[in-house]
Amino acid sequence: MPTHSTLRTHTLTPVLTASLLATGLLATPLQAAEVVAERIATDHHDMRLERIADGLEHPWAMAMLPDGRMLVSERPGRLALIDEGGEVSHVTGLPEVSTRGQGGLLDVVVHPDFAEPDNGWLYFTWSQPGDGGTATTLSRARLDGDRLADRETLFVQNRFSGAGRHYGSRLAWLDDGTLLMSIGDRGSHPPRAQDTGDHAGSFLRLTDTGGIPDDNPHVDDPDTLDALYTHGNRNPQGLTVAADGTAWSTEHGPRTGDELNRLDAGVNYGWPEVTLGRDYATNQPIGLDSAPGMRDPVYVFEGRFAPSGLAEVQGDTFPAWRGDLLAGGLASEKLLRLDLEDGDVAGVETLLDGEIGRIRDVRQGHDGAIYLLEDAANGGLYRLIPAD
Repeated sequence: MPTHSTLRTHTLTPVLTASLLATGLLATPLQAAEVVAERIATDHHDMRLERIADGLEHPWAMAMLPDGRMLVSERPGRLALIDEGGEVSHVTGLPEVSTRGQGGLLDVVVHPDFAEPDNGWLYFTWSQPGDGGTATTLSRARLDGDRLADRETLFVQNRFSGAGRHYGSRLAWLDDGTLLMSIGDRGSHPPRAQDTGDHAGSFLRLTDTGGIPDDNPHVDDPDTLDALYTHGNRNPQGLTVAADGTAWSTEHGPRTGDELNRLDAGVNYGWPEVTLGRDYATNQPIGLDSAPGMRDPVYVFEGRFAPSGLAEVQGDTFPAWRGDLLAGGLASEKLLRLDLEDGDVAGVETLLDGEIGRIRDVRQGHDGAIYLLEDAANGGLYRLIPAD
């Protein structure tokens, strides 16, 4: 298996960002901030680390609105709205989520045409309780003041299960306006990821109304679910679509073996038959290093990185990093820069190592700053900007 990797995050699409710039709707960065580190030196840029807000209970994902406010999902089932001054309020109208284990309110993104009249859709994933356990679910709604309006469920994975873990749940828009959604293997029975009649352990490709695109890779295969875009994925919690349209994902291995994958339609990424991860109890290898018909990762992270959150750096705020990926780590408490060259990882730089804690999400805002979420009972929203 190769030992190289890649990444990027998607807060607003390039098309939406350009539209907002043209109309003057892009806001300046959030103003209130506590300086955590005045200057952090890296190979190319010195950065200042600031805390924008705290008091967030296990925040999971964030999405910046055109006016500069930030939506932050909190796993217990709350959606925080953080204004330009760093003040936190909460949005009502959410569904009743299951908070067992790793479940709860998970990813949140805005529609690529969010700023257009008659759009304004927010999309979010959550663990839905039901017969047999819980299921990863996709919903959308419109933000009406401090509440969600017009809420509707768009997609529910086809098998509820008892283990409250490995929900996956990252979302990202492809350039053609379709939506990628990850679903983990759900933790109790890893071979589900090789069962193409099960949504577990896969990426789905959906329309913005939750339908199945006509050109999905398996729509003519009676043995494979139409929504599947990939399968053989363990628990992908980093997802981004790069400026060139390439979809990248970071995925939890078991005990080591965390991966960076380039996502392509119809590909089998191997789990659990192919993995460099090891068994939690015995620390023995689980699967093969590589196998025919299964795609090797682009990069395998060192040690127990525990990836969550992925973003591609764009724009002029950090010019030397443009086109590189930023990957957050939970157990490792690291933020890594993956230097991409010709679709491979030419180098890895550690930008943060414990300054924040468990990094759950990484996004670049349309103001150019890098935003980070700390996964903790009293978690925070942070940003990296160039040091003065």
